[in-house]
Amino acid sequence: MTDNHDHQADVAASPPAGTSEVPIRDVHLDTAFDTVPKYFAGGNVALSHLFAMLSATFPDGEEYFVRSLSAVQHRITDDELARDVAGFIGQESMHGREHRAFNERLASLGYPTKQAERYTDRGYRLFERISSPRLHLAVTAGVEHYTATLAELLLGDHRTREVFEHDATQRLFVWHALEESEHKAVAFDTFQHVGGGELMRRLAMTAVHVDFISHTIAMTAVSVALDPDARRHPLRTLRDMIGLIRSPFASLSAATQLAQYYRRGFHPNDRDTTELVTTWRSELFA
Repeated sequence: MTDNHDHQADVAASPPAGTSEVPIRDVHLDTAFDTVPKYFAGGNVALSHLFAMLSATFPDGEEYFVRSLSAVQHRITDDELARDVAGFIGQESMHGREHRAFNERLASLGYPTKQAERYTDRGYRLFERISSPRLHLAVTAGVEHYTATLAELLLGDHRTREVFEHDATQRLFVWHALEESEHKAVAFDTFQHVGGGELMRRLAMTAVHVDFISHTIAMTAVSVALDPDARRHPLRTLRDMIGLIRSPFASLSAATQLAQYYRRGFHPNDRDTTELVTTWRSELFA
């Protein structure tokens, strides 16, 4: 990433590294999205559509996670966990705001992000009407394991970060990845704190697997199919789609890390990402 201040995050009242496990930072990147190109992921058609659809699910997904933890805040009796939950809610709210701004830019480039946002919101709200608060926490904890796994890949591999050639886009995903790593255990700890058990945790993760993979594939395929530029270059588009199989996010190591969630006695902090978090706190917010 460049050191040009025009493309850096504007940060208000960001605490020094080490003062909070889950610090809330007021990050503003929206104006820097104005120059994001259509195929912002290394010029790759398929990767750009994939990350566009992931970004489209984030704002309403983050709001669902916030509602899931807010619903049980009054039941938290541990002061440290209560502070972490407050930090989690603050961080996720910021993620939703910045990704919604990014999605506005993507929509102007022809991506169906607005439709994907509405679809995501309706799906979560329907699920909330038929499920218990504890199950929502279990689902949130499962999704957080997904995002923590992807975040670790992004923060730890420069080749993965360099897919985002535009500075503001790279900074958005790296900042998001840092904070996912900072709060990766909060939903899990909250689920356990309110009496969540192993069976519900594992069953919820299975549902998360099915939902995440099926919806990501389906939404990416629809997004590509609706793209007239992609249709005009079918061989390039097909090559890029096939190339997704070789993406680090589809690697055996990522799948192995995701599967660790099923291990009895698993905890998100079993994977020590302290060094990554310290490094990127300094890089982004020194």
